[in-house]
Amino acid sequence: MKRILTLLAALTVSITALTAATPIEKLPRQIYSGEWKAGHIQGIAMDTERKHIYYSFTTMLVKADLEGNIIGTVTGLLGHLGCIEYNEADGRIYGSLEYKNDSIGKGILKQENTSKEWTTAFYVAIFDVDKIVRQNMSAEKDGIMTSVYLKTVCDDFAAKVVNNGTTLEHRYGCSGFDGITFGPKFGTADSKRYLTIAYGIYGDKNRTDNDYQVLLQYDTKNWHKYEQPLSQENMHQSGPSKPAARYFVHTGNTNWGVQNFEYDPTRNFWFLATYEHKKSEFADFSLFVVDGHIAPKKETLKGVSYAKKQKVLTLCGRGMTDRNHTDIRGWKFDRASTGIHAVGDNYFYISHRKRNKPFQSCTATLYRFVGRESTPFVKVE
Repeated sequence: MKRILTLLAALTVSITALTAATPIEKLPRQIYSGEWKAGHIQGIAMDTERKHIYYSFTTMLVKADLEGNIIGTVTGLLGHLGCIEYNEADGRIYGSLEYKNDSIGKGILKQENTSKEWTTAFYVAIFDVDKIVRQNMSAEKDGIMTSVYLKTVCDDFAAKVVNNGTTLEHRYGCSGFDGITFGPKFGTADSKRYLTIAYGIYGDKNRTDNDYQVLLQYDTKNWHKYEQPLSQENMHQSGPSKPAARYFVHTGNTNWGVQNFEYDPTRNFWFLATYEHKKSEFADFSLFVVDGHIAPKKETLKGVSYAKKQKVLTLCGRGMTDRNHTDIRGWKFDRASTGIHAVGDNYFYISHRKRNKPFQSCTATLYRFVGRESTPFVKVE
């Protein structure tokens, strides 16, 4: 018995050593995705224990090792696969997946040479990455991907609202959702992790109810009861009736809202990467950071006449100040809008996008967060 226990202990140590996260100093400074005939890079995610990196290229998911060797790809999606996140709790990749007939949706269908039209639907796509073992695996047929329908996002997208006497489509300017990450309840650092998503926001300069980023948190503990394979010919509506909580962040309007969303437990910061503003009354920041230590405050939303008081989050006290809006601070840093992943100790991989028509590629590049007034990140040499 003693010998068996000794062997088990040795095996445990061996397994722990094999699965330990890669130390920062041993991480590559750059990881190249290769070129793909697909939409542009939308997001990156990493599993540093198994030494894998994942890329979302709009209609496909790419799995590679940290040296850039391709392990496999998932194809066949006709929707918009956006920001992605690796969930350490279950070892799967979660991503935003949109089906809609606006300019983005029509552009994807044109790229994929199909004349389909969609009933608008928004899903969290969940990939069993252990099954991704070769290229061109089917998202529908190879048992790799399940999906969960987000009714609240669909309801806000489809809603018509009256704001200060004007009837508008899309509550809060909702165009769907793109950003996705896992983190604790806002105002804490040690609660269980919630799937947290960030809306896309239409860049309409003529309305005032679209100047907030909208965040929803979901408890995914029992999501197995909702998960279904996705048939793009018969799209399901299996999902939670509502989120655990809804939050707002005042940033001013950003075209298409949060493109990439990342929680970093090092500082309990939430990184919101966007495209630049379209409204001249706001500074043209493209990176915002929410301070997760500060509890949400119930406030009346600025410019939104149809909403009751809502939970509003606080941006961290770093970055440049918007002179017209004292509650808004941020940076002009557009790299992160196509991919950002926290690897700990203030280090991040950030996407460098490249287009070589008709191909797209990404170089995930290692940065360190410094949070200076005009410089959020510095590249690691």
